Amino acid sequence: MHLALTTVLLWAWGGLQAFEIVEKENIFQKTPCPAFLMFENAAYLADMSFELPCHCKPEEVPAVVWFYQKHLGSSHTKVLTDFDGRVLTEAAQVRVGSDMLARFSIRMFSLLVFRAQPEDSGLYFCGTRKGDYFYAYDVDIQNSEGMVATFQDEGQEPFADEYYGHLHVFTTFWEWTPCDRCGVRGEQWRIGLCYLQSPDLSPRYLKAVPDVVSCGSRAVPRKLQTKARDHTPELLVRSCIVPCEKTKTIREGVLAIVNYVSKVGSRPWVPQVPIQFHQQRLGHGLIMSCPGARPEHAVAWDKDRQHLYRTQYLKGVNRSMRVFIDHGNQLHIRFTQLDDRGIYYCWRQGVRVAGFRLGVTSRGRYPASLSDPETRSAVELTLIGYLFITAVFVTIHLCRCCCYLFQCCPNFSP
Repeated sequence: MHLALTTVLLWAWGGLQAFEIVEKENIFQKTPCPAFLMFENAAYLADMSFELPCHCKPEEVPAVVWFYQKHLGSSHTKVLTDFDGRVLTEAAQVRVGSDMLARFSIRMFSLLVFRAQPEDSGLYFCGTRKGDYFYAYDVDIQNSEGMVATFQDEGQEPFADEYYGHLHVFTTFWEWTPCDRCGVRGEQWRIGLCYLQSPDLSPRYLKAVPDVVSCGSRAVPRKLQTKARDHTPELLVRSCIVPCEKTKTIREGVLAIVNYVSKVGSRPWVPQVPIQFHQQRLGHGLIMSCPGARPEHAVAWDKDRQHLYRTQYLKGVNRSMRVFIDHGNQLHIRFTQLDDRGIYYCWRQGVRVAGFRLGVTSRGRYPASLSDPETRSAVELTLIGYLFITAVFVTIHLCRCCCYLFQCCPNFSP
């Protein structure tokens, strides 16, 4: 009896092991690559980070190499790897305006591009170091400088669709973000990118919807791109209110100290989020970024108890704004004043995550640095002034030389 039971158990264990092996083979089975290379269209907003997975790869290829071309068939191709395993790049270490070669990373055969810029638009190829391509993308990075904000609470409507014969230009909106605050009135928004529909698109580009691609796609002929150039990205904003989740925001050790001190005397003020102190010189500009936030996140800013809503502080609402929030969720203060002192709180995805205590001083040394925008502007203006004076000086002397050679100037000598 025991022998039969043991045999049955071993048979069942062997069957489960065989099933496990088959299951793993199904998981790691590779997707066959297309016989003819096609381009998958993808569109993003400037300053966003995105990932391009290599959907297919022959099993005998142990590693992939990513290539970049501005236009199909271009003689200039960028190789986005060092062939020996590039050091991983973290998004927090990438600055705005850095070269693309310093803003990418390859992880598990996928290409990650951080803080993408409009000049990063183009064709991305997944292949080998020999130049064999397996999969390709047609990436369109749309500029956020001309983005138009639409506030639903004020009765505003998004752009109307545009028709030019067989060409249909419209805006495709992403999903609504979560409410950027909790417990109080907040805001949520959705990003809209420019798309177009036309039967004249190149058939080599993959389309999720027939004859529909983003406006900056390489599948769009040049004559159609000029007609869709004025259709800028949009930002749709509306109000919202959600309750806060009951979470433990203060650690037990801090609570023990607070309870002890409160028994002795007055209860001290304990911040619920990390507070960073920064001292800014009077009259200089300042830019604050929310830790861990990306442009597609729901980010909000408060000054002490004042809520800085996008309906009043979004960039472009008023041209003379001194304090504003840009489309990358950064808070800008131009020409810092004494009344800017206070604590600026940052919300991310509906949770208050950090605070910045800003102090303003009119004294102290302020070392000049070319990384400061105001220092760069002063240097540029000085150089332009010198160049203008030099040009005027050279022009006057050239005129005097011409007059002397051709004897066209009057002689004022006695």
